[in-house]
Amino acid sequence: MIAIILAAGYGNRMRPLTDNEHKTLLKINNITIIDNIIDSLISNSVKNVVVVTGYRSEELKKYLLDNYNNVNFQFVHNKDFRTTNNIFSLSLAFKKIEIDSDIILIESDLIYDHKIIGNLIKSSKKNIALVSKYQSGMDGTVVKLGSNNKITEVIPPHLQDSDFSFSNKYKTLNIYKFSQDFTNNIFSKLLNYYSEVIDDNCYYELVLGILIYMQKEDIYSILVDNKDWIEVDDTNDIRIAEYKFAKDQKKDILGDAWGGYWNYDIIDFSFIRNMYFPTPSMIADVKNNIEELIWNYGSSNKIFNQKLSYYLLKDESKLCALNGAAQIYPFINNKYSDSRVLIPNPTFGEYEKIFNKKDYYSDNGSFNFDEISKKILNNDIIVFVNPNNPTGTITKSENIFELIKKYPKKLFIIDESFIDFSNTPSVSEMPNADLLENFVIIKSMSKSHGFPGVRIGYVYSNNLKIIKEINQSLPVWNFNSIAEYFLEIMLKYRNEFEKSIEKTISDRSEFSNLLKKQDWVERVFNSESDFILVETRAEIAELINELLEFHNIYIREISNKFKDGKTYFRFAVRTGYDNKLVIEKISYLIN
Repeated sequence: MIAIILAAGYGNRMRPLTDNEHKTLLKINNITIIDNIIDSLISNSVKNVVVVTGYRSEELKKYLLDNYNNVNFQFVHNKDFRTTNNIFSLSLAFKKIEIDSDIILIESDLIYDHKIIGNLIKSSKKNIALVSKYQSGMDGTVVKLGSNNKITEVIPPHLQDSDFSFSNKYKTLNIYKFSQDFTNNIFSKLLNYYSEVIDDNCYYELVLGILIYMQKEDIYSILVDNKDWIEVDDTNDIRIAEYKFAKDQKKDILGDAWGGYWNYDIIDFSFIRNMYFPTPSMIADVKNNIEELIWNYGSSNKIFNQKLSYYLLKDESKLCALNGAAQIYPFINNKYSDSRVLIPNPTFGEYEKIFNKKDYYSDNGSFNFDEISKKILNNDIIVFVNPNNPTGTITKSENIFELIKKYPKKLFIIDESFIDFSNTPSVSEMPNADLLENFVIIKSMSKSHGFPGVRIGYVYSNNLKIIKEINQSLPVWNFNSIAEYFLEIMLKYRNEFEKSIEKTISDRSEFSNLLKKQDWVERVFNSESDFILVETRAEIAELINELLEFHNIYIREISNKFKDGKTYFRFAVRTGYDNKLVIEKISYLIN
């Protein structure tokens, strides 16, 4: 068996990483790309390896010869690597070497599980392509399959126009096994001719497509699970590859990323959002207008505030729209960081970060207002997160409002980001609330409205001076056009939003009841939000990476927010199906 590795390319999309290093020498989890390929061949007893080089050829050649003295290397150099494509590199290899056995063809921008080479070699079929079910974000040649997984059509990238459907297609891994006879008598002859006479800057898969179309040869496929491979086309793929092939580090990679989870095939129980909003019709509306939205700037903050006031039915002069509620924290830090502040314990981490002089009142599933009242006098600012994160604890807005009235010299910061999921109205809706200026309401709309990627939040206060200061601290254009368009169309979807909240509350109740029945659960906190705090047996924490590795489920441990040495998880409330699934998979791993 001969392996041919195509490694001539410059790796332009990998710049700047490839400016001073060959792309195959880039490391994924401390192993170079080329090491993974060569090791996979050695582990399957393939030691005759042809490498087609081009960019930084001497560097790659030296690395391989220095590190693999047990491999019989042949090197073929493509001096025209900048102006030709893989068809030319493969043609050079066919012309330079003797094909005296079956071949394995591998492109050099792949990370994969070594077992797939073993499955390829063991197959009784003479000519085989490794393929995976197409997923969004994949680039390159795709194929259609017929009976017995025989390839019936090959579609290179240049034939995939804007109307092309990927629904029934499979992505080639760019790993093939071809018989000696097919390679010598059919494939190499047509490929060499096409490269010399017609086009040397195209893909060799085009030639395979011609042969299949002409019924000159049958090429079959082996389906590979997407979790077992990745094509490293650009710098973004490195991070995805590191996650996909991490050993016992998946949770750390996700935790450090703080988002961007569309890059990872996971069911996310960590970040919180309404699963039933925006509605499919809202998404379709945005899709239909995406070109205009991309081509245009969003309006000024003044107009955005006005549009937000229409949706919230609140006084525009008392509002300041935010590009996500987190945008208010630098302002609070600059203005109040040295104030004496009373905050709940535990609570959302930003309140721990921004204040230097903190005092605490406890949240063990309920608030003790006697404790809070005693501590108010010694503090300048009192923070309520209602419902509180991560416990889901709610307190009646009437109780908070009584404190606001009782202590007019104190400033109350009230975070109501999750209040839509409770039966408690906002403090701003209390009778005569508009007469008091010593409270500020912070609201993230991402969680309740299900669009964290859009980033809309706001601050509301009767203190017009504070609202003015916040508005003045923001840039003139603070929002993108997509966020503004969502705000416009939400006027038509108030009823759908209310229904989505009702569905979430119903799912939360069912999820909570199911959790209470599990023997690995010690306590389920009563939540008035779209998440549930659970105290569990300690060994659950050891299963996080196993949940990710085998079931693509991400849960986040938050035991560090508590000082009692117990183990806690906060589960986002997802759909009923997902909620049952996570319980099932945790129970399976434990038992």
